[in-house]
Amino acid sequence: MPRPELGVAHIFRSHGPAWRKAYAGHISLEQLKVMSAIERCRTAALGGHVEQCADCHHTRIAYNSCRNRHCPKCQGAAARDWLEDRQAELLPAGYFHLVFTLPAQIADIAYQNKRAIYGLLFKAAAEAVLTIAADPKHLGARVAVTAVLHTWGSAMTHHPHIHMIVPGGGIAPDGSKWISCRPGFFLPVRVLSRLFRKLFLERLTGAHKAGQLKFHGPHTGLADKARFARFLKPLRKAEWVVYAKPPFGGPDAVLAYLARYTHRVAISNARLISANSTAITFKVKDYRVEGPERYKTMSLKPHEFIRRFLIHVLPKGFHRIRHYGLLANANRVANIAKARELLGTSSDPDGDQEPEAPATKPPPCPCCGGQMVVIETFEPGMTPKHKPQRAPPKTMRRAS
Repeated sequence: MPRPELGVAHIFRSHGPAWRKAYAGHISLEQLKVMSAIERCRTAALGGHVEQCADCHHTRIAYNSCRNRHCPKCQGAAARDWLEDRQAELLPAGYFHLVFTLPAQIADIAYQNKRAIYGLLFKAAAEAVLTIAADPKHLGARVAVTAVLHTWGSAMTHHPHIHMIVPGGGIAPDGSKWISCRPGFFLPVRVLSRLFRKLFLERLTGAHKAGQLKFHGPHTGLADKARFARFLKPLRKAEWVVYAKPPFGGPDAVLAYLARYTHRVAISNARLISANSTAITFKVKDYRVEGPERYKTMSLKPHEFIRRFLIHVLPKGFHRIRHYGLLANANRVANIAKARELLGTSSDPDGDQEPEAPATKPPPCPCCGGQMVVIETFEPGMTPKHKPQRAPPKTMRRAS
């Protein structure tokens, strides 16, 4: 029998009951739901179906997925579906990758105010880009922005930041032409950083005055307006990190980037190395080091591993992928069509191709490549009537 795949679900099933007991009263309902979903994902608890090869009769059970957005197993399919919808929005232009990071002091209070502060992070970063891009001293155009929230570093510590992709140009204010940025240069990073800092701190101060922020533990005193003002004072002069990566080569490279970033979770199963009763070992990346030496390993006690994973559970209904500027939902289709017209391309990049048939068939038989057919479905918690069955060796099939 094959060894079960090491994954976050395995760790939750092994150590989750003890962790829940140890932290009872300090776990949110959303965190408990995420744990339960991941533990049950692709197990009999969620039901499923049985597939059998029409040629060699190889039989396998396929359990249903939880589809929780924090589940490492479910994000591949979700990313593929999302990317298919994005293909029609890509423009024949170079794209830039920007990263906006909150200072560690803000990250500390962001964990206690996820919905409010993560929302401010999105708004301040997007407004900074849209404002500087629209300034005639820089680009002087309306641009398209796709922003993705990540809340973790490689070691699963709390590190809120926005990954953003923007085409290297935009539509002129009067809609008469497409304005391209300089080759290899989108917008000045220092100008973006200072406007981002200003916009975020203004909105954070406003949220505090409106009573929208809550503080607990060592930060309880920040509920006082004067103390909160003193807390923010050094941040008004500090340099906030805004990073511009080299531009992408084209739309295909943009899709490859999106596939890596949009539906990522705090840690993928592929990064896990080993797990036992005392330690979980996984791969980490040291961004301060270049070359192969930047890839290292880290070990955490099981309870600490679970705690770090769950601090990245987002509030219910919170959107971690957002669009701004030309991609704002109200005018997205018209803006993309206009941009393509100005760039001299069709509004439908795949208009001359036959539409592909939906991929609804199960994957082919692993033994002979034949067609797998669903022969049974079963409800959550039920046991399928058919059992997994490997096809007989080819020599036996020929003899029969």
